[in-house]
Amino acid sequence: MKILVAEDHVHTSRALGNLLQSWGYEAAIVHDGREALEAMRGPHAPRLALLDWQMPGLDGIEVCRRLRQEGDQPYAYLLLLTGLGGRQEMLAGLEAGADDFLTKPFDEAELKARLTAGQRVVALQERLRVLATRDGLTGLWNRAAVLDLLDRELARGRRQGHAVGVLLADVDHFKRINDTLGHLIGDEVLRQTARQLLEALRPYDTIGRYGGEEFLVVLPGCGAAASAALGERLCEQIEEGPMESNRLPIGVTISVGVAAREGASALKATALLSAADAGLYRAKADGRNRAALGLVPE
Repeated sequence: MKILVAEDHVHTSRALGNLLQSWGYEAAIVHDGREALEAMRGPHAPRLALLDWQMPGLDGIEVCRRLRQEGDQPYAYLLLLTGLGGRQEMLAGLEAGADDFLTKPFDEAELKARLTAGQRVVALQERLRVLATRDGLTGLWNRAAVLDLLDRELARGRRQGHAVGVLLADVDHFKRINDTLGHLIGDEVLRQTARQLLEALRPYDTIGRYGGEEFLVVLPGCGAAASAALGERLCEQIEEGPMESNRLPIGVTISVGVAAREGASALKATALLSAADAGLYRAKADGRNRAALGLVPE
């Protein structure tokens, strides 16, 4: 596991880094608070951090406070290191968002034990995050999470002036599958459909289970034409892809509603989803196993 070491004294930071590496950690070392704050942002940021209280730029207290205020990063365990050992200092650190507090000079065995405890907290937080954001059947994002990701992508698209497309994919005649083959087979169809859709998308596209047998796909940088073309490809992928249960083939198709917001438009997620839903209704009415574009309001 990677640990951020934020310490402005070069000798101390080097010694800490060597100690952590001897315990099997990967140490990422920075020397001021602003570097520490930046290093703790992003999906691949360290999940454990040793923060010196007194640093140039931002002190450890302020780094803790800002990280907790942002609230959109995976949980990180923050351990403050300080030469100030009073009760008031400890309370100030914990109130700012630190998880633990260790006074210098610290005992190596105690530091190791507290980092082990921090790993347990991070692992628990990750399990809770997965439960809160992932669909239990398919492993995709759940409805709340994929809608939140859509809102973020729309906001980013407005700032950068790029299009955002959405696909609303629905398994055709899914009730018939449940009624004739049983709900366990129906669940397996949803799992295999989710896997095939995910494999057909670009790495930076987002897909979640929207509800029941419906899947929502978010396509950064895709206008109406590109989104519609991808919708058709997904229909072909599901129709032609191998889907089976107990080694017996199952014929499955999907219908897809397509909508896109072009450029820096201020169109909201609700309007985009409404247009995609209208496209899905049209695809079903036209015979299923196809994609149809919904009209987006001006």
